[in-house]
Amino acid sequence: MGKWICPKCGRGFMRAEQPHFCGKPGTIDEYIDAQEEAARPYLNEVRQILRAAIPEAREKISWSMPTLWKGANIIHFAASKKHLGLYPGDEAVAAFADRLAGFDVSKGTIRLPYAKPLPKELIAEIAQWCLAHYAK
Repeated sequence: MGKWICPKCGRGFMRAEQPHFCGKPGTIDEYIDAQEEAARPYLNEVRQILRAAIPEAREKISWSMPTLWKGANIIHFAASKKHLGLYPGDEAVAAFADRLAGFDVSKGTIRLPYAKPLPKELIAEIAQWCLAHYAK
């Protein structure tokens, strides 16, 4: 358990006053509304990019994160303190490795800093790739 315990939900965190959602959000709107004000525009923008890129996917919360789903989880996104995390999975990150040069990536994760404009076309292409490879 971390140094700080949320008085509402009892979860432990390493940083005092760590932003989080107490419990599990029921909808993507609830998730976004619970995030820090500075992160909300980025979350809403990524949501719109993903919805436009893969309109046949359904929105849901999975792993406590906003998720687009079509028979399986297609792609997730979530707020962090300094970046928005896009979670397309290991295979997608590998498939787009050349185009992700210069981005902070790790196994299945792309970190998009709030201080930089979102790579809208790249996000949409990754989402479409994920739909083609993961949907059931």
